[in-house]
Amino acid sequence: MSLADALVELQELTERLRRECPWDREQTTRTIVPHTVEEAYEVADAALAGDDAKLLDEIGDLLFQSYFLALLLQERGQGDLETAARGIHAKLVSRHPHVFGDAEARTAERVRERWEELKRENEGREGIFHDVPEGLPALLYARKVQARARSVGFEYPDLAGAVADLEDELRELRAELPAREPLPEHAPGRAVASELGDVLFAVVNVARRLNVDPELELRAAAKRFRGRVEAAEAIAAADGKDWTKLELPEQDMYYDRAKERAT
Repeated sequence: MSLADALVELQELTERLRRECPWDREQTTRTIVPHTVEEAYEVADAALAGDDAKLLDEIGDLLFQSYFLALLLQERGQGDLETAARGIHAKLVSRHPHVFGDAEARTAERVRERWEELKRENEGREGIFHDVPEGLPALLYARKVQARARSVGFEYPDLAGAVADLEDELRELRAELPAREPLPEHAPGRAVASELGDVLFAVVNVARRLNVDPELELRAAAKRFRGRVEAAEAIAAADGKDWTKLELPEQDMYYDRAKERAT
């Protein structure tokens, strides 16, 4: 089977599900989008884990989401999958004049700069922060806002400047810390919350300068922590102990053992 055949068959399947499946018939763009976002995260998760078989499967799920959303547009007479495919084809050609024209861009950095320039020129976008989606997760939103500021030269000249700013923000946070830790479920002080937000923003800036995706790496760190806690619980159980009932020093000892096993 050729690629074209496979894609046409998926289109036919999508149309049949829309006609014959009660669940699919009820869906709208608003109800489908949360599933689309979820599938995108699962693609990212598989890629980050280096699981190629899982990645291939998740790409298929995300591809189906694109087909389904395009079909909903087609029903409203607002375009279809062919329109979307031709549109992205034309956009990619126009955004790569160094490939399809006589422009020069010898580095990935220059390609990115030219991409932003072309978006402003060709699409009439105005303002530094044009078309930054408000619905992005906070870490990705922060990174995109920083990248837009960077496109007009507003950023630290080097990584050291970004790290120094992070250290400054940490000092400012420490200066606002309350004498006593707030009780659970109580609102934090406005000043300390604001300073913590500045610290997080500065962390994203350092991550961006290191070409690290903060969203993916924070997810990976959380998964590592979860795995180590689960492993610590299992090691303790093998010793005949309930890890959840242990005092912190002993919990920490088992956690360290779990870390050693994972390395």
